Amino acid sequence: MNAVTCHGLPGAAGLRLAGAMSDMWTAPEDDPRSYSNPVGEKATYREYLSNYRLTIEMKCEGLDAHQLARRSVPPSTLSLLGLVRHLAQVENHWFQRVLQGQTSSPRLYKREDDPDWDFSGARPDPAVAEDAFATWKAEIAKADEWLAALDEAGLGSEVPFDDGTVAVRDVLVHVIEEYARHAGHADLLRECIDGRTGQ
Repeated sequence: MNAVTCHGLPGAAGLRLAGAMSDMWTAPEDDPRSYSNPVGEKATYREYLSNYRLTIEMKCEGLDAHQLARRSVPPSTLSLLGLVRHLAQVENHWFQRVLQGQTSSPRLYKREDDPDWDFSGARPDPAVAEDAFATWKAEIAKADEWLAALDEAGLGSEVPFDDGTVAVRDVLVHVIEEYARHAGHADLLRECIDGRTGQ
């Protein structure tokens, strides 16, 4: 970490605090993620997706609504709570709307007057945080139910998307990529809240 303002403290003071807190890892025996060397394409996708979902959850654990809603640096609206809302929207869009064609319901955390509502609407309110996590978990459960029923051969199936089609495996890789990208954001957001690093 460079000598930048973090934890609200500039320079060396921020570095000292960050150093003191940097050992806040989850003990290996308490890590809920699995690294089982899965066999098969679908099993591999499922393990990576599950582990990234758990990583985001671990980055948010133990924080209150104000900490979850703390934004990175102006003018960005990026926060852990915003990431959870965004990832609920990602799960819903790709698994429900694209892969299953269920487009009758409005998109999650999207507003006509604010295309950034998933992030900008992430207010430091316990009710907003509770809704975000409940919605995200519900979308994960629906996605997992669908994915569990998918045959390995179904990974090559094409589904309608935009003006053409997209392969199921391409969608799954995209969702994993989306989680991987945002797990990196979550690393930095959590470290600036209380110094927690790792995982």
